[in-house]
Amino acid sequence: MRLLTAGIGFMLLFFVFIPAVYADSGSTTYQVGVSTLNVRSQPSDRAPVIGQLKDGDSLVVFQEAFGWAQTYYGGKVGWVASQFLYQTENSGSNPAAAVSGATSEQQVTVTASGVRIRTGPGTSYTIIGHTSNGHTYSLVNTANGWNEVVLDDGTTGWIAGWLTDSGAAGTTASVKNDPPTAVKSAASAKRSLAGYNIVLDPGHGGKDPGALGIGGTLEKDVILDTAENVAQRLRAAGATVIMTRDSDHFLSLEERVLISSKFNTHAFISLHYNAYPFMGINGISTHYYAGGNDRELAQDIQTGLRHNVSLNSRGIMQSNYHVLRENSDLAVLVELGFITNPSDLTTVQTESYQNNAARGIVEGVKAYFH
Repeated sequence: MRLLTAGIGFMLLFFVFIPAVYADSGSTTYQVGVSTLNVRSQPSDRAPVIGQLKDGDSLVVFQEAFGWAQTYYGGKVGWVASQFLYQTENSGSNPAAAVSGATSEQQVTVTASGVRIRTGPGTSYTIIGHTSNGHTYSLVNTANGWNEVVLDDGTTGWIAGWLTDSGAAGTTASVKNDPPTAVKSAASAKRSLAGYNIVLDPGHGGKDPGALGIGGTLEKDVILDTAENVAQRLRAAGATVIMTRDSDHFLSLEERVLISSKFNTHAFISLHYNAYPFMGINGISTHYYAGGNDRELAQDIQTGLRHNVSLNSRGIMQSNYHVLRENSDLAVLVELGFITNPSDLTTVQTESYQNNAARGIVEGVKAYFH
């Protein structure tokens, strides 16, 4: 996918005219979802670090751009990588014992990183926050392998029991709209994608070559090999995979979205390699159109990639791509490197990168659905 040249001017203006804004009615409160998060002076991973935030810290975000969130730190405007934040309605901290009905003193401790907190006992319920390894909560209720716990703000939420030291206790409640073969159990479904339908969309094809890389490399050719690798790993995890194309033929953007709509699609993932007029631009990114679940899936996939490949992580980005904007299903678009960057191109053409990128994407999908 090509980045628009017109964006260069906007980016330059953005870096030159960063407003020194403060918290107001248009700001949003977020919490940190990693153990340590650097605060930088500019929205770049090469900018000087001016401070650090810890897991669970609250911060006010004034705007988001290029995968970075602007906040106010130590009397200065600072920037943090937005993929490590999650939105919260109340940044205050109330004692857990103040919650009405929290009569049990039983505690549960989270045993995994990036665990989702949901409104009910199942993956179809809305995500309301995240928690990390080592966090301990008061247990309120158990249902169908999920734990209802008291959160730091005094409300309650649900955490998958197999991601805590309590195991998967309780079977009293039914899980709303979960895939029938993806019933969660500590023994077998912890990392299974059985019952999930994933549409993989290798970009371009046929008369549409996509981006043109160094030495005449065509995006449509490189991405098909990657997509086949991702498909194999998804199927090995139990998912049903639908490919929009599995050979070098042309599909319109409308046809790609139509394929997604014809199935009971749980996630649509469009795969691409990037290009830019300047060879120095490099890295991987994951794109979403709207917030909510689309952004969550984008964040999980980007995190999975960041943990498995060596290319620069550009973060998640909100983008107006047709296959995202016109898609009523959960949808993201992944850019797996710049074929106009010599280092990226050399890396992405290796078998190890293809394997690692596929592993990262599948890890992200698993993390989202569990």
